[in-house]
Amino acid sequence: MKVGETLKEIGERLKETRESIGVSIEEAAEDLKMRPAQIEAIESGNMEVFKDIFYLKYFIRDYSKYLGLNYEDMVDEFNEYLFDYTSKISIEDIKKAKKRANTEEKKEETKRIASPYTIEHKRKLSIPRYVIVILILVIIAILSYVIVSYLNERKAPQEDTVVMSILE
Repeated sequence: MKVGETLKEIGERLKETRESIGVSIEEAAEDLKMRPAQIEAIESGNMEVFKDIFYLKYFIRDYSKYLGLNYEDMVDEFNEYLFDYTSKISIEDIKKAKKRANTEEKKEETKRIASPYTIEHKRKLSIPRYVIVILILVIIAILSYVIVSYLNERKAPQEDTVVMSILE
């Protein structure tokens, strides 16, 4: 492959290799756990079918490996194509796409139905219940110890006076 190859040329090379070894699109899709439409999109160079460009990259890698091609070279070619493709996008187009994505996110947020059953309640503090129970038991134990110690100190002087009075 030559440097700067287009996605369509990458797809054509994959298609030629698939056809030369006698594998159908359906068979390749089944073996790769892909849809036949995805294989067709890769072979025709149709990038828009894929939601995420990284999925396309991994599909090309797996498809190349499946066909017995040097998948590392194919991924490198795809990366070069992607670099060339994205470097031609103007800053204004990127800003427009970002703005469009932000407005779509806001629309999605307003589409949510707010009912008592679908409202997401945020917990301020997420301490497991067993930790709370253990803390309560420790506090009760400390308070019990303090109270018993206090009561024993109050009883101790009285016992000393009783013993002293008996000794006298």
